[in-house]
Parts: sequence; structure tokens; C-alpha cells
Amino acid sequence: MSHGGHPLSLISCLTAQDTRDVKEIFPQAANALAEQLQVLLDDIPVRAVKLGLLGTVEIVQTVASALRRYRPEIVVLDPVLSAGGGKPLADDLLIQALREELLPLTTVLTPNRLEAQRLTGQTQTDACAEELLQSGCKAVLITGGDEPTPLIYNTLYHNGGRKTFTWERLPHGAHGSGCTLASALTALLARGLPLEEAARKAQQYTWNAIKHGFKLGHGQSLPRRWFWS
Repeated sequence: MSHGGHPLSLISCLTAQDTRDVKEIFPQAANALAEQLQVLLDDIPVRAVKLGLLGTVEIVQTVASALRRYRPEIVVLDPVLSAGGGKPLADDLLIQALREELLPLTTVLTPNRLEAQRLTGQTQTDACAEELLQSGCKAVLITGGDEPTPLIYNTLYHNGGRKTFTWERLPHGAHGSGCTLASALTALLARGLPLEEAARKAQQYTWNAIKHGFKLGHGQSLPRRWFWS
């Protein structure tokens, strides 16, 4: 809503998590998710969809089926494959399903470097992006927040070109930074912004939300998504 969109949230997985880590995930029944998707999408026109943690192959297939049926203009996929503390949230079968079922339907994929490597088996960032684009998604934004560098480099690959965005590394991380970025990007694209402008503004928004973040627990800060208020 920070960017003028109205979200319709569907829960693919319940989680047991705190500011330190995701302890456990509880994927929802695929048929229940399918019913929720049908009820909402039959009622409300949706221009853009943002996907995050999906949990099971069956959920991936259910979401892909809904995307093929309703054909939203924009699909942003944040491939959540592991928790910030390192707990795996996707096995090889789920990764294969993401590649085969969802990448061909994806407008922008937003993996971090490690997620891009897991999705492709490649080690070099450019090679990861090339393989992901060949899998069918139209654009890839690979983020570098997990790299041990003084600056953060996020690279957008699209239409045979690449654009690198450079950001000052803040002294603290944030729980939910990848979700914040992907959600902001989805809303900005839904408003009609060109991809590169939407990517830049989504990153700027996320950086500021992290900069003005706040601590509630013993782990990471939380992004202050209404930082200007």
C-alpha cells in the first residue's frame, strides 16, 4: 500500500519464526489455496502478483495453474529457498517445479546470489542470470545483500542487457528485506512504471525502510515500511 496498490494476501505456508530465524514452516493444503485463488480472482481484477515462499510442489503447481487461467499482466517471483539463518525451505523437487512451472510465467525473478546459484547450479552471477532467462522469465534482478562487500550491488538483467545498482551497506540487516523489495517492485510495475525505474525505486524504498528499521526482538531489525510518516 506504500506504493498505491491494494494487496490481496493468500497464505501458502504458516511459519514459526522470530526475528532471528524461521524455525519451521507448515505448507497449506493445495486444494484450499486453489479455492482461495479462485474465489478472489473471480471477484477482483488483479494486474500484478507477487510470489514468495511456496513450500511444496503441489502449491507451485496450483499457483501456476491459476496464473495460466487468469493471466495477470505482471508476476514477480521472490524464490524463498532458505531462511536467513540457513534453514532450507525448498528441496530439489521444489526447485525443479519452480523452474518448470513458474519461471516461464514470471515477469521478474528476484533471487539473491545464493538463490540464483541453487536455481541454476551455476556459480557466476552472469551465468546464473543467463540460464534463468533461458528458463522463460522475462527479467532477473539478482541482489547482493548477502555478499561480504562494503557496497551492495544488485544487477538487473533484461532484454539482453544488464544494469547494476549500487547501494551503501547499512550496519544492520533486516528481517524481510527480500519480501519488501519484491512487493514494492510488484506494486510499482502494477502502476505502470518502466522496469528499470520500478527496480530502482523499489530498491531505494527498501534501503530506506531498512535504514529506518526498528528492533523488537533479539535478532534482526524489521523494515520500517512507513518510514516517511
